[in-house]
Parts: sequence; C-alpha cells; structure tokens
Amino acid sequence: MKKFKTILMVASALVLTQFSFAQTSNMSKEKTVMVGGAAMYPSKDIVTNAVNSKDHTTLVAAVKAAGLVETLQSAGPFTVFAPTNAAFDLLPAGTVSTLLKPENKSMLAGILTYHVVAGKVSAADLVKMIKDGNGMATLTTVAGGKLTAMMAGKKVAIKDEKGGVAYVTIADVNQSNGVIHVIDHVLLPK
Repeated sequence: MKKFKTILMVASALVLTQFSFAQTSNMSKEKTVMVGGAAMYPSKDIVTNAVNSKDHTTLVAAVKAAGLVETLQSAGPFTVFAPTNAAFDLLPAGTVSTLLKPENKSMLAGILTYHVVAGKVSAADLVKMIKDGNGMATLTTVAGGKLTAMMAGKKVAIKDEKGGVAYVTIADVNQSNGVIHVIDHVLLPK
C-alpha cells in the first residue's frame, strides 16, 4: 500500500510538472510585447497584464480605486490608451492623490473611461482611419467623450477635448479582451 501511494504521488507530480511545462511552453510561444519590464501576453486580459508593468502602477491603482477592474477583465473588446506613471506625474501636484480619494470615485472613473474605446482598434486600423479622415479620426470613448487621432510624423497623436496631446509610445499590446496602446500623457475630458 505504501508503494502504491508513493507511485501515485510520483505520477501526480509528473502530471502536474508536464501541465505546468505545457502552460509555460504555450505562453512562451505567444507574441508578447514588453511593457514596463514585463511581457504582456495576448492570452491574458487587460488588467492581468497591466498589473505586471512597473510603468503602469498608478494606472492600476486608479483602475482599482474607480472600481473598473471587473469591467476591464470582461470580454470587451476594448482599446485602452494607457498612460504611464510618468504621464500621471505630469499632472499638477496632488491631482492623482485627490482623484484616488473615495469621494472622487466617479470623477476618476470618468477620466479612466475617457481612455477607453469600445472595440479593438489596432495601430494599423487607427492609421487607416486617420488617412480615410483626411488626417484626423474621431474616436468616441466609453465615457462618451471624443478623442481625435492624427499623425505627428510617424507617430500617432491623440488629442483630448481640452487640447492636450498624448503620443502612442508602444502600440498594439494585444490582450485577450482588446488592445492597449501606451501613451505619454493623461487625456482629459471637457
């Protein structure tokens, strides 16, 4: 009986090892993009990937504070223009800490959903929309606001309703429920 238990434990360990190796092997075959020092896996959702990026800790904290985790883990698809920590640092002093307060949850959610467009819009799709729109493309955000996309040389620029401009620094970070385009400024609604 003791031998049987030992054999069963060894067999179970081998099966678990093979399953773990198969998962790791499948993930290593995915076409990942490095963001904030971490590989972003197309098989994972927006939030699951974002929490691993050291460049997006402020965004992740804001998504949690705004109660948007479940939404951004849902099927989507979504296109997210994701500001880096450095982008949040460009806001006036105290802005982020004020927005993270519970009493400002709805304002924070409004700003974050202003960075989200329903559907999956790749960089190629965005460039085509800009060309088809004679140099500009208007995107309607989940918050109901408008963003204007345009080319700035070879870069895609995103203009908010206040006239602020963010540039896409890393495009086409594919997710299981959409795509992320990393941007260098926070976009602000009217």
